[in-house]
Amino acid sequence: MPLNEKDRIEILMMIGVGDRMRTQQEVCRLFHEMHPDREPVSQSTVSRIERKYRELGHVRDAPRQGRPKINENVQQDVILSALENPHCTVRQVSRDLNIGKSSVSNIFKKVKYHPYRVRLIHELAEDDFDRRTEFCEYMMDHNNQNNGFIANILFSDEATFFLNGHVNRQNTRYWSQENPHWMQEYHTQHPQKNSELCERMIL
Repeated sequence: MPLNEKDRIEILMMIGVGDRMRTQQEVCRLFHEMHPDREPVSQSTVSRIERKYRELGHVRDAPRQGRPKINENVQQDVILSALENPHCTVRQVSRDLNIGKSSVSNIFKKVKYHPYRVRLIHELAEDDFDRRTEFCEYMMDHNNQNNGFIANILFSDEATFFLNGHVNRQNTRYWSQENPHWMQEYHTQHPQKNSELCERMIL
């Protein structure tokens, strides 16, 4: 069991001063007699306590290095931020509560909050199934007429740019302890363009 400040002061008093000083071995034996239920102290421990007092004038613990622990009130504020706004970011909570981003991440991890990513799905209209069937029939007819028809099609990755703050799957999260299966519905993949912007582009 580690010694606290009170124990160290008691050992200093056992050592004594002047002509009444005890040896380290005597101090160890006396401490054990006064505290028989505790683990005996060693002579090296007594020596360190005495040397620290002579050098520093006290036997208090040195300040611990590293970041201070986050108190429970701050932890509750972080959790409440996620409950009030599950889409909040670590950076946003860190800025609002004036604490480090790593501290916010550690608190989320401690309470087992996971940043679930949004999944984008396409909306299906009533005539989509008919349009898909027509497209398949169109492709089959042209392929039957020209065996090399498919080879003449150039496929490329799709890229869509949004000007109206459309959801970005890369930085949209939902903080929760369980998967909320959250979905956000959009009626079209291509938002309506601003008329003023279109006029400027035409000019």
